[in-house]
Amino acid sequence: MGCTLFVIRHAESQWNPIGRYQGLLNPDLSERGEKQAKLLAEELKNKGIKVVYTSPLLRTRRTAEVIAQTLNVPLIEDKRVIEIDHGVWSGKLVDEVKKEFPEMFEKWIKEPWTVDFPEGENLEAVFKRVKSFIEDIKRKHEGETVAVVSHTVPIRALYCAALDLPLQKFWSFGCDNASYSIIKFEEDRTTIHKLNITCHLERAGLYEEAHRAL
Repeated sequence: MGCTLFVIRHAESQWNPIGRYQGLLNPDLSERGEKQAKLLAEELKNKGIKVVYTSPLLRTRRTAEVIAQTLNVPLIEDKRVIEIDHGVWSGKLVDEVKKEFPEMFEKWIKEPWTVDFPEGENLEAVFKRVKSFIEDIKRKHEGETVAVVSHTVPIRALYCAALDLPLQKFWSFGCDNASYSIIKFEEDRTTIHKLNITCHLERAGLYEEAHRAL
């Protein structure tokens, strides 16, 4: 029978527009992000979502709260979908990282699966935890539709895990703020039915393309 998973990236945080690596640091949503979250929640009405899972960080938790309240469904925190720990990059602007860690930054853009963030995580660790999350969702919510609010790195890793793709495909998926995608897990196949949907933001003039290095 399988299940359907709405995969949602949190709305714009205070650090997204300036290109600052967030990792496990905890900025809130921006003013535009609050508006994006409300539009996203309205977009998700009548989709049959039974529960919303969320990373515990403020930017995801706040986005998920708006959605869960609008849909009148339970909200569950799950640390497995928290953002990658960027370690020493956390809190730094992209331009600062380029200057301080030029070789590692180039690897992150070209071969992200080879990067071990000093004092942080690597993609393989994120892949393993989101893979575990997927297996639990499929087992617990057979025949149901659920949602998860997460971050750009675990979301891209989740796509690789869901489709049984290597992490070399990590950058192959768009992942904008307050976007949603739909994955259907069936007995004989897994299909991405929609990817990085942002039309609800574009209609209201609230769409901002994600930074390509974040």
